[in-house]
Amino acid sequence: MKHLSDLLPWTRRPRRAVATERAVDWRPGVPGLSGALSRRAVLGGFARGAAVTIALPPLVAMFDAGGTAYACDGVLPKRFGLWFWGNGMLPDLWTPETTGSGDAWALSEQLAPLAAVKHKLCLVTGLSCKVDNTIPHGSGMAAILTAAAQIETGSDETVAAPSIDQVIADQIGGYSIYKSIQTTATSSSGQSWNGPNSRNTAEQDPYAFYERLFGDTFIEPGEDGEVDPRLGLRRSVLDAVMDDIARLDARLGSEDRVRLEQHLDGVRELEQRLAILEENPPNLEACTKPDALTADYADIDGRPQITERNAIMMQLTAMALACDQTRVFGHYLTDPVSDVLFAGATAGHHDLTHNEGEPQPQVNAITVAIMERLADSIAILDSIPEGDGTLLDNCAVLCTSEVSLAQTHNIDEMPTIIAGSACGFFKQDQHYRSLSGENATKLLISLQRAMDINVSSFGIDSAQADEGLTDIEA
Repeated sequence: MKHLSDLLPWTRRPRRAVATERAVDWRPGVPGLSGALSRRAVLGGFARGAAVTIALPPLVAMFDAGGTAYACDGVLPKRFGLWFWGNGMLPDLWTPETTGSGDAWALSEQLAPLAAVKHKLCLVTGLSCKVDNTIPHGSGMAAILTAAAQIETGSDETVAAPSIDQVIADQIGGYSIYKSIQTTATSSSGQSWNGPNSRNTAEQDPYAFYERLFGDTFIEPGEDGEVDPRLGLRRSVLDAVMDDIARLDARLGSEDRVRLEQHLDGVRELEQRLAILEENPPNLEACTKPDALTADYADIDGRPQITERNAIMMQLTAMALACDQTRVFGHYLTDPVSDVLFAGATAGHHDLTHNEGEPQPQVNAITVAIMERLADSIAILDSIPEGDGTLLDNCAVLCTSEVSLAQTHNIDEMPTIIAGSACGFFKQDQHYRSLSGENATKLLISLQRAMDINVSSFGIDSAQADEGLTDIEA
């Protein structure tokens, strides 16, 4: 097996400081600007006879003499991630024997691959999805990600509410070019939902994902960047279209206005993305444009190159976070009911969960392999220096599946891990076990609070919870 470092397609390059229109002339002795620049500093001036102020993005001047950022004081953004795999785990081999923090608990057999990042994890066991388990794999997926029961109409299945990544993206995603990004290491469609019948499909092609993030319109902070003139053209065309639509709106009936409004939501999001692209990029020290991809990520003999695809997708995602192109991501190793052929397996994953004889050694080996890919992903986030810590320290990544024991479609004992502390919000190197089968929605409330979203109740009907999981909050 290749070492993770062999899969990284670029190396870091020395950064160079370049003054831009956003630079600030600050000198010791200037009130409020002695030492490191305050995160509350603003640009002041006059425009058309009126006083105006412009807030500053994170700048090198906000770092102290040793290069340390005031990381958890609002300078660097918090990020949320969802890392998902299908078909659960084997509870007897998953759950550690002891609870507590630090040396008080040890990783189980299936969690052993996470040893190198254990100190950055909060493991939560014993949570239960409080919905009727009527749709195999679907009920658990909907409950753990949307805090609501899944909707089934004939042969179609959808969700009743947005998934947790989109709930959070609606609150913090508007500050970056992309409200959220979705990726997969296989052929997964992903489980990111805006609401009923509205899925955000995961990107499967590493090359297409690279071009989307780091193509012609990307400007690396510190470059003498000239804005792509095509952006201005597209922006002006959108402005003209909006004028036409405004005139059209006055002639439409109420039903057509609803349809038009839904369409305009997408147009407005595109306008916002273009506006951000036209700005000088914020000076984020960890941001480096990756080299163009050259590897072949096609399936080999019907088996996806999961290790390689997972690494490159997470590398690109991590740099998108570091460059503040997005603050929310979803990465789906596999889908619920996935029958992906893992290395060494004689059949698809889902097939084995139901048909392999006890004690299901191949299912166990697949779960261990999945945790190896999770360990790789966490290490990638933790390898990027940011402020006085790492990118991972400013993240909260929910790692979960749609069932616990896939053989019985059990949605008690749900596998849930939080990687990263979200700037100290979550306890780390911790195993918390719920002995009462607490509502898994509590965890979703705590995750929103970690992103500074004020929420006291979340979920629909039996899945609703009115408090967070305070035992894991620092």
